[in-house]
Amino acid sequence: MIRQKRKQKRPFHVMIIPTLGCPSKCAYCWSSEVGSPKMSIETVRDIVAWLQDFRIDPVTFTFHGGEPLLAGADFYRQALPMLSKELPQLEPNFALQSNLWMLTPELADVLAEHNIPIGSSLDGPQELNDLQRSEGYFERTMRGYNLAKEHGLQVQFICTFTSYSEQFKEDIFNFFLNNDLTLKLHPALPSLRSDGPDRWALPPEKYGELLVYLLDRYLENMNRIEVRNINDYARCVFTGRGTVCTFVDCMENTFAVGPDGSIYPCYRFVGMPEYVMGNVRDRPSQQDLAQSPAGQRMRAFKEYVDRECKGCKHIRYCRGGCPYNAIAPTDGEIKGVDPHCQAYKRIFDEISDRFNQEMMGSMSLDMGLSANSAALSKANRPAIMPLVRKLASNQ
Repeated sequence: MIRQKRKQKRPFHVMIIPTLGCPSKCAYCWSSEVGSPKMSIETVRDIVAWLQDFRIDPVTFTFHGGEPLLAGADFYRQALPMLSKELPQLEPNFALQSNLWMLTPELADVLAEHNIPIGSSLDGPQELNDLQRSEGYFERTMRGYNLAKEHGLQVQFICTFTSYSEQFKEDIFNFFLNNDLTLKLHPALPSLRSDGPDRWALPPEKYGELLVYLLDRYLENMNRIEVRNINDYARCVFTGRGTVCTFVDCMENTFAVGPDGSIYPCYRFVGMPEYVMGNVRDRPSQQDLAQSPAGQRMRAFKEYVDRECKGCKHIRYCRGGCPYNAIAPTDGEIKGVDPHCQAYKRIFDEISDRFNQEMMGSMSLDMGLSANSAALSKANRPAIMPLVRKLASNQ
């Protein structure tokens, strides 16, 4: 009897951008736009109609911006049931990224009803955070954070490390550690929109050093804090596949819908006409989006990575990093991979080398052999095997 092979589901991600407007003035921001319109509920209906026959795979909807809470409680009161109840075949999950300034008890109740996890942003202690993200940011975000907690909402923070703040990495790590906050970090990036964020961009070599520092601090404090990026890098190495959008071929599985219904390859491109792939009101198919000029450009990046990175031992789970990061420094032209390739290699090598050394050391001890001098010289580093066991237990 021939068994019919079950089709493996491929989860996909649709980022909904209700507006590019934002009340904050973060120094390195490249994703807000003064005077941006707000998405109408009719556009949400168009999203539902577009996805009815688009594909049958689990979907995650992430509301992003700009500041998505500017859309207001009525928007979410209508949008969330519409997306969840009218697309049951897609098994929708939800998330939201917000600075929490606009969170009200009414909005918190709506989000809590649908168990929406929230990502927010803090760059560390108040003085440093407000220097980078604007005066008063810390207090307003923490006020929203406390309101969210009162309504049972789960909030985790993203910390942006810049060319300035990386010198305070110990203060920043201790802030998250001592306040019982999960840490996820982003390096400040150049932008396709303007040159303003460039001076804050974190150089790849500094980012690599930062990641190794955070690996050590995380391993020393695993019972007190979670550093999500280190978990992600370790999963890449141990499973041989990328587990976050930076390290997979995101094209064809990630889309963003702007306030007017335009579809883009990612939220980072929203508002840039040359990266529009289609519009939800036209119900484009997967093939339609892939054949658009923006879709072809994303495909060209994948082909570039296949060609230029084929000799790299990390290619299976790195995939050249983020396409946006790769083309931002070159005005949209594909001339290289993600500039943080150097940092990614540094942390991937660090994790794999430590794992291999600990395995070899364990085998040597089992065989009654003495450890070599190289292993002894690194004996003071925190062990990585507890992280391996933690990740294995969470599978």
